[in-house]
Amino acid sequence: MEPIDVSPRVWKRLLAVRQGLSCTCCGRWSGAERAALDLYGPLARRDVGPFNVAQVGQSLDGRIATVTGDARDVSGPDGLAHLHRMRALVDGVVIGVRTALHDTPRLTVRLCPGRNPARIVIDPRGRLPDDAPMLTRDGTRRIVVQGVDRPRPQGVEVIRLNVRDGMLDPAQIVDVLRGLGLENLMIEGGGITISRFLEAGLLTRLQVAIAPLLIGAGPQGLTMPNPKETLADAIRPQARAYSLGSDVVFDCALNAAAVAAAEPIHTPPARVSRS
Repeated sequence: MEPIDVSPRVWKRLLAVRQGLSCTCCGRWSGAERAALDLYGPLARRDVGPFNVAQVGQSLDGRIATVTGDARDVSGPDGLAHLHRMRALVDGVVIGVRTALHDTPRLTVRLCPGRNPARIVIDPRGRLPDDAPMLTRDGTRRIVVQGVDRPRPQGVEVIRLNVRDGMLDPAQIVDVLRGLGLENLMIEGGGITISRFLEAGLLTRLQVAIAPLLIGAGPQGLTMPNPKETLADAIRPQARAYSLGSDVVFDCALNAAAVAAAEPIHTPPARVSRS
């Protein structure tokens, strides 16, 4: 397991990579800085095609909340900072309506420099209230994917899709969002939403951040709609483990494109930032 150091110059480099102005290979870095570039570099790159990454924060016993639904402190402070860095590196963040209703997240970037991603909620029955924090007007795109004809406040984009068995099709959601220019997405929660995208084969990467606490009961991080019956059929991603400080994150590459994205990139010297 590798410790990471997201120093100011590392983060500056990653934001430059996100803009296509730099690379993840050049420069003199400490071992922990290099590990940070390896962890976040695949999310910052825009030269390897669209990707979907999911992130779930959970306890040692695989819980994402207590039996009462308390989920705010599952991740430690470094796990929360990690989540905000991921938000800053993607085009849009997707959550399910249950998470939006229970956790009332803002889905903004506050714990590191960077731009807010587009905020997207999957809301088949149109349950999200118009005053939800994630729909706050702040100059960031706000998108509701819903299965009903419900008007939304001015400035909120509405995607109307057909509902099947009470749910919206993850593949259709991704296709429509890509058509809106949101090519690099993070599926942030909750566990059911992440599991549906994972089972549909729509995730490029999965990051599981584990905090050192035992909850004992409560909702699990990932529960597949159609779980495998034998270990031989289980998903076995190529995984790397990193110490964030308060938490440990497993970075899982789920396909060949994800593995390739982890390789350092080179850009012409004239474009490389030496910061």
